[in-house]
Amino acid sequence: MNARVIDFGSIEAAARSSGVASSDFDLNPDVILPGRRVLRDAAVLVGFGDGPDGPRLLLTKRSSRLRHHPGQIAFPGGKLEAGEAPEDAALREAAEEVGLPRDRARVVCRLPSHETVTGFTVTPVLARLQPFDPVPEPGEVAEIFTVPAAHVLDPDRYTVEGRRWRGQRRHYYAVPWGPYYIWGATARILRGLAGAMA
Repeated sequence: MNARVIDFGSIEAAARSSGVASSDFDLNPDVILPGRRVLRDAAVLVGFGDGPDGPRLLLTKRSSRLRHHPGQIAFPGGKLEAGEAPEDAALREAAEEVGLPRDRARVVCRLPSHETVTGFTVTPVLARLQPFDPVPEPGEVAEIFTVPAAHVLDPDRYTVEGRRWRGQRRHYYAVPWGPYYIWGATARILRGLAGAMA
């Protein structure tokens, strides 16, 4: 990554300039998607707080007991309720999953939407977080942790990896950090923001 300083102002500027929707199928041009597929709406909170080494991104490790995506690294988030805006859904889910009080998050903007292989259109909501005491929701969240923005916003740290999915090899972005394997939709959303930063 270039030598410019990463602060929340530069993250916000990049977020406002990134404008291309993404998909879990970006790296898989041979996949033919059904033309009339029905996608459900969801939202996630892409929350950066201050740390000793600059901004840090809040992430969760999902419970291994969950039926969908057990043990995976994810943003706080989930499905939109009827009549709910993505910003409200992202904040509601973050309050439920990590104990984030609404007055500890300043919503900045929406990032480009992302389509998942599981049939969701996810709206990422960028927010600046004030210090709070994280509390994992025991049924959903095994762990709450932060990652330096300098790591996840550096395009050079991303690799393209693959695994079998529904009988085909599917490629995806990954940006591991320490013991945490950040991949799939979470990594793809972050890779879009990293590209805008670059």
